[in-house]
Amino acid sequence: MSNKSAPNNLDHADVRIPPPLIYVAGFVLGLLLERVFPVLVLPKTASRVAAVVCVALWAILSVWSIGLFHRARTSFLPIKPTTTLVIYGPYQFTRNPMYLGFVCLYLGLALWFGLFWALILLPAVIAGIQRYVIVREEQYLERKFGDEYLIYKAGVRRWI
Repeated sequence: MSNKSAPNNLDHADVRIPPPLIYVAGFVLGLLLERVFPVLVLPKTASRVAAVVCVALWAILSVWSIGLFHRARTSFLPIKPTTTLVIYGPYQFTRNPMYLGFVCLYLGLALWFGLFWALILLPAVIAGIQRYVIVREEQYLERKFGDEYLIYKAGVRRWI
């Protein structure tokens, strides 16, 4: 963990769209499309089992990640300053376990409710998170933590 000061006055990632809103927008659009253009009925039992696994993964990743941020005494919200890098726990395997967790939640809900269109829209949701959230966060962390973040970034994948 490290603590360097940012070279500019903006001491946060300047994320303008709350990340959960991007997931919700994709999901709601998928729900609306499903109502207007029903495509496919997913097998209920298999979908429900997979959904429970996905939601459990979301819960584990979220609680674990937020707990690590709390212990490090730094904010997990991209609109607040980051005071230290959290690079252990799930952050050893993915730079974005909370966003990966939201992908699991989205996938789990889409499977549970049989929303094929929401599944089709998931890659666009991930692209939106990457473009409007993760890129800004990474630029901020590079400015704030310099080489320490670049070394971490080079060794750990963005998603999985």
